[in-house]
Amino acid sequence: MDSSDRVALTDLAARYAQAVDRRNTTALAALFTDDVAFVLPPALNGTDAPTEIRGNSVVSSSVVDAVSHLHSTRHIVEQQILDLDSPTTAHGETYCSAHHIYPRGEGHRDNRIEIRYQDSFEKVDGTWLFSRRELVVDFAEDVPVILLGQ
Repeated sequence: MDSSDRVALTDLAARYAQAVDRRNTTALAALFTDDVAFVLPPALNGTDAPTEIRGNSVVSSSVVDAVSHLHSTRHIVEQQILDLDSPTTAHGETYCSAHHIYPRGEGHRDNRIEIRYQDSFEKVDGTWLFSRRELVVDFAEDVPVILLGQ
């Protein structure tokens, strides 16, 4: 894989995290192909089977809606394994620590979820985009936190 492709795909994952954390549906939608597939595991969708949603505007609004009730989120992108399939397609796995801060009683808690994204990418008009993003939840923990700088 060309280093410029690797940098672009790494940047794509970081921009996804930033768009989610800032609740920016426009920026998020711009990271997906028009017909993107986004798959949520049963652990996150409240059912017994994975849920797949399609389309960049539907996915972006669904993702932002899912975190909008929280005080804040912080998605920390970690290691990424990337493989080029063709000059315009690639796939990979991206690790992420997702922090979900919510009020509880007199304080706040952090529902931390360790995620692996199973990603497929497509290069459209010279720009790498997500064509499929599937979440895999490895584990979660819920801990008290103190908010600083408020």
